[in-house]
Amino acid sequence: MDAAPLDTATAALARDSRTRLRRRGHWRFWHSGPQGSDTGWALAFLIPYTAVFLLFVVYPVLYGLWLGHAPSSYQQLFADPVYLKTVVNTLIYLAIGVNLHLFGALMLSGFFMRRNWRVRSLLLVYILPWAVPAIPTLIAFHWMLNGEWGFINNVLYDVAGIEGPSWLNYRWLALGSSLVAYIWKWMPFWTVIFLAGRMAIPQELYESAAIDGAVGIKRFTLITVPLLANLYLICTLLSTIWTLGDFNTIYFVTGGGPALSTHVLATLGIRDAFEVANPHLGMAAVMSALPLLIPLVIVLMRKLSKTQVQL
Repeated sequence: MDAAPLDTATAALARDSRTRLRRRGHWRFWHSGPQGSDTGWALAFLIPYTAVFLLFVVYPVLYGLWLGHAPSSYQQLFADPVYLKTVVNTLIYLAIGVNLHLFGALMLSGFFMRRNWRVRSLLLVYILPWAVPAIPTLIAFHWMLNGEWGFINNVLYDVAGIEGPSWLNYRWLALGSSLVAYIWKWMPFWTVIFLAGRMAIPQELYESAAIDGAVGIKRFTLITVPLLANLYLICTLLSTIWTLGDFNTIYFVTGGGPALSTHVLATLGIRDAFEVANPHLGMAAVMSALPLLIPLVIVLMRKLSKTQVQL
């Protein structure tokens, strides 16, 4: 008998055996035990997430850094007279907006701690500005501030006979109106955060303080403030980062006007990139915030890397 057919059949059987072993090993990898199953499911969830992260986070960031790396873009940016106003507006926006709405949220969280069904019902109404979509809310603010037939000026005239100002035609009035809209929109969110922090404080501490005579403002300064200090700091850092990148409020309330005087860095970057049609300049405007943003992120990550947030 010729040996060639036997060799061919033997090789075919060997290939079939190796294929079955590979399939069996693949099956065992996914299904043959806790360790194999965990590894398989980990890869199943990790690979799509990694692909999405690389595509929608890493690539845009790297592309943005590449767009804004040219020194000539920063020379052109710093020569723009609008840029200096924008930096001032951004710092004012951060200093006033962040501190006012966080301090107000801390105070209102104490009010909503009351065990009263009317107060709890009011809390549901209070959080509505944060719960509703931002863009329609801010557009409504814009039309209410219209100097000729806006809702606010009509109310002033009908109630007090006062001719209201042109809110969006003056720099500081327009910037102040944007701050009011921003605070009104975001204060409920931080109020809920501080309310949760207050509820985590053991009531035994307040009872002991009451026995020692610490009531009212002393109770707040000696117990609430020290125990919420770390939470307040983290919220301040996070709110500052969010506010620095806030685009919607200025864009939909004032549009950067009048005469480009109320732009912040986020809106100026969009304006330079799309309206001026200079993406390199727009990215340079956004990246000029990095000297402030990077330290905030580092401090925030260090605070969050602790094993436990002390309340």
